[in-house]
Amino acid sequence: MYEEDATPEHPQGAAGSSGRAVDLDWNLLPDPVRHRLAEVAGTALAGLPPAEVPPALRQFARFTPAKRARLGGTKLVRELRDNAGFRTAVVAWWEEHRPGELAAGPDEPLTAAAAAVLTGAPDARGAVASVARRGDAAEARAERDEALSRADKLTVEVERLRAELTEARDQAREAAAQREHEVAHLRRKVSEQGSRLRFALDAQRDLEAEVARLRAGVDDRLAEVIAERDRERERADEERRRAQRAQAEVAAARQAAKEARQGDEVRLGLLLETLGGAVQGLRRELSLGGGGPRPADLVAGPDGTRGTPVVNLATLDALLALPAAHLIVDGYNVSKTGYPELPLADQRTRLVGQLGALAARTGVEVTVVFDGAAVSAAQTRGARGVRVLFSDPGVIADDVIRDLVAAEPQGRPLLVASSDRAVADSVRRRGAHAVPSSVLLGRLRS
Repeated sequence: MYEEDATPEHPQGAAGSSGRAVDLDWNLLPDPVRHRLAEVAGTALAGLPPAEVPPALRQFARFTPAKRARLGGTKLVRELRDNAGFRTAVVAWWEEHRPGELAAGPDEPLTAAAAAVLTGAPDARGAVASVARRGDAAEARAERDEALSRADKLTVEVERLRAELTEARDQAREAAAQREHEVAHLRRKVSEQGSRLRFALDAQRDLEAEVARLRAGVDDRLAEVIAERDRERERADEERRRAQRAQAEVAAARQAAKEARQGDEVRLGLLLETLGGAVQGLRRELSLGGGGPRPADLVAGPDGTRGTPVVNLATLDALLALPAAHLIVDGYNVSKTGYPELPLADQRTRLVGQLGALAARTGVEVTVVFDGAAVSAAQTRGARGVRVLFSDPGVIADDVIRDLVAAEPQGRPLLVASSDRAVADSVRRRGAHAVPSSVLLGRLRS
């Protein structure tokens, strides 16, 4: 419990109150005695005059007695051993303030041993030995109790292992019985499988004989089928020759009908020429002109060419008022210009509704084209008077618009609404009028 001090003891040992020397090795004191000496010195330390307190112990004077013994026990015992004055002061303090407590009887062997060491009593060695023997006996009893406890635990463990061994033996017997039962069952199954195998082999032999018989019958039937096929082939050849003769007769009849139709066409042509001459004569007689300009020719540009761009609402209104005018709209180009904040589906719905109102107001034919690749939901349905087209996969709306313009006859007023410069240039070359998206939106909002 305490560190042993390597400093040799004073030659005189521990001097008692009578001044006699006792030959006692403090380094060999049992820990309980050393601890009791530290408690005795720690209790007296606070009551000693400062001059009698060794410098090494002054820092512990402010502590409680228990704390002094715990923290400064080694130094307290060292001072008691080496400093006879300090030892005498401690004994004097106890005799003055607690008389009789250090002179404990047999009931307090530890206190008696500590007092004998402090006072240098002749029986100090015996008192210390008695404490050591008591400690050894207590340690032996503790070891004995621990050994008995371990023996009890081992006894319990042995009983548990015996129970487990008995249970394992029972399980082994049950497993052996189960295995014997399974072996008997497997033997029965092997016997049954052998019987089934013999039956299957017999059936196989019967089936092989039946297959041989059927194969012979199939060969005979096959020969009959081949002969029948040859006869059918001869009949088919005869039918084919008849069909060829019939085709020749039909061709001859068609040629005769064609020659008759050609004669009728010649006669009809002569009749039409006669009627045409009559109509021309009637026109000259009534002074009717037949070479006037077409409606699209009335909207020629400044240089006399068709397909000029539309830059204001007045020009757009004039074109929409032409007879048989056709307005083709680049759907997303116009809707994204007018209301880009809306989702594509809402853009389509709003634009088609506005174009329907324009068609009802002007009577113009309206076709709006959207990119089919941008449609992920149900396609928008056209309003009254509005044709809605979606491009096929892999085809853009610009190409569909160009195809629509190319499909229109020469002379029909065509308007293409788009701010795409490539689309506008290509449709203008084909005679259509390019209408910027902003101009068309201005008319749709009014």
